[in-house]
Amino acid sequence: MKTSVDHQVAVLMQGSEYGDPQIKEAMTQELRERLLEAQAEGRPLRVYCGYDATKPDLHLGHTVTMRKLRQFQEFGHEVTFLIGDFTTRVGDPSDKDSLRPQLSEEEIEANARTYAEQAFKVLDPERTQVRYNSEWLSKLNLADAIKLAGNFTVQQFLVRDNFHQRIERGDPVWLHEFLYALLQGYDAVALHTDVQIGGREQLFSLMAGRKLQEAFGQRPQVCITFPILVGTDGHNRMSKSMGNYIGITEPPEDMYGKVMSLPDEAMSNYFRLVTRWSPERVEQMEADLEEGRLHPMEAKKQLAWEIVDCFHGSEAADAAARHFETVHQNRELPEDMPEFVISEPTAIPDLLVAAGMCKSKSEGRRLVQQKGVSIDGKLVESVDYVVVPGDMVLQVGKRRFVHLVSSESDSR
Repeated sequence: MKTSVDHQVAVLMQGSEYGDPQIKEAMTQELRERLLEAQAEGRPLRVYCGYDATKPDLHLGHTVTMRKLRQFQEFGHEVTFLIGDFTTRVGDPSDKDSLRPQLSEEEIEANARTYAEQAFKVLDPERTQVRYNSEWLSKLNLADAIKLAGNFTVQQFLVRDNFHQRIERGDPVWLHEFLYALLQGYDAVALHTDVQIGGREQLFSLMAGRKLQEAFGQRPQVCITFPILVGTDGHNRMSKSMGNYIGITEPPEDMYGKVMSLPDEAMSNYFRLVTRWSPERVEQMEADLEEGRLHPMEAKKQLAWEIVDCFHGSEAADAAARHFETVHQNRELPEDMPEFVISEPTAIPDLLVAAGMCKSKSEGRRLVQQKGVSIDGKLVESVDYVVVPGDMVLQVGKRRFVHLVSSESDSR
């Protein structure tokens, strides 16, 4: 049974934000018109979102646009997951107030290899086309670049907030940064796309795609943009460098616990941007919270369960909920702690690595220095602390536990 166009528009535009109500109204109307035409012609819309391969791991903030791509898939539309291996060489200046560092081709290739695999935690791999924009951008010559640049003025770029702020401070704006919007805009031409999805800070580049499509005789795409997902601090953009992120490959207990640590005021941001909930459910939950029919703790539990279910499944979500209740609400140790055998006195950084609690000794030392490591409830104060074999509980942060056992007790 076909889904009504009005329902599709309500779901697909949920959470969208442009910073200008007139642009939102225009894009909503264009989406409705495009959906009606596609339905009449019996064809799917061509939809894409581009992802520059700047980091090897994705966090929940990256999945905002992926979740929207998945909704397009569920309505039967054609989705392209575009890896911007070529545009990564330039660096997207949209959300930066300084020059983005340029990566080597080896770094870009390594990051790109992990992207699709991680994206399929959200997208349907059977209905996803993965493309790389080097397929067409690497073939452009200088004459092509001049032709693209001829569609824009310098003034259009200089009024962008991030460039304007840097100029006001006397910081440099590099010429190659202007090329990014041209290259991203040409992606829309190469894919002959109907709809492009992106972050609100990328609106200039998405609109550049519309202009270039018109210049190449194509119908301009519908642009759907979304606000940033705030991190676990509830204020700043989710970022690994700020430590306020939720990684999509994190263990279920960590993911659940991090969601439960969100400030209450951040919940609506998550309801609309990273869940599979319908607009009706989101509106009902917000109304229930506002009128006191739903306690924020209960709403947060529903949110945490939903997010873990998205990436790990319902059984893992149930287990993570039980773990949170046991460890954090009842202040008990979890029953299902993994065990690690300690056979000889071991320095705490080495033990943390060996027990799988961190990836390197330097990270282990940082955890200790940040007062994030305890043994049997007692804080480990020194990076030089040596753990002797015995029966004890090693804890990192609020949610990670390992039951340490000596080789003697293990053999018994």
